Amino acid sequence: MHTQRSTRRNRSRTSLVIAWTLAALSATAVSAGDQSSSRNCSAVTIRGNYGLQMQGTRPTPPPNSVIETVVGVVMRNYDGYGNFTQIDNIKGSVTGIAPDRPGAGTYEVYPDCTGATWFQPDPNNPGLVIKERLVILRNGAEIRGMAESPAPLMVTSVAKRINGN
Repeated sequence: MHTQRSTRRNRSRTSLVIAWTLAALSATAVSAGDQSSSRNCSAVTIRGNYGLQMQGTRPTPPPNSVIETVVGVVMRNYDGYGNFTQIDNIKGSVTGIAPDRPGAGTYEVYPDCTGATWFQPDPNNPGLVIKERLVILRNGAEIRGMAESPAPLMVTSVAKRINGN
């Protein structure tokens, strides 16, 4: 008799756990569905000024060509038409700081709120283009990014819209 009660209790607990799990999964699926159906990003979604913080590693220029840690802050303006300008302050653990460097590039935003940028960091080296992949969050209030190419560049970034633009 004692074993039958224990078995029934265990089955009840198991059923309850399964029911809660299914309810949680259903709620998550509905929530995810609502988000994906409401996504409709474009270049205009990220129009304005963003403060960006980046960190990672990169190779140093020849002749040394070692991998260094790099950090930086950037003020970037997206124009809403696929172009951006920026001022960056980048510091490498080997190369030191490069303050207040102006730069420019292009960008694309896709309807699923992902995107890409193309940036030429050195006007004297037109062959070097950094391609970055983006995820746009909270209707453009935040952008997460990672360097796709060149391959040795391992950098991630977080950009937040600056209020008032």
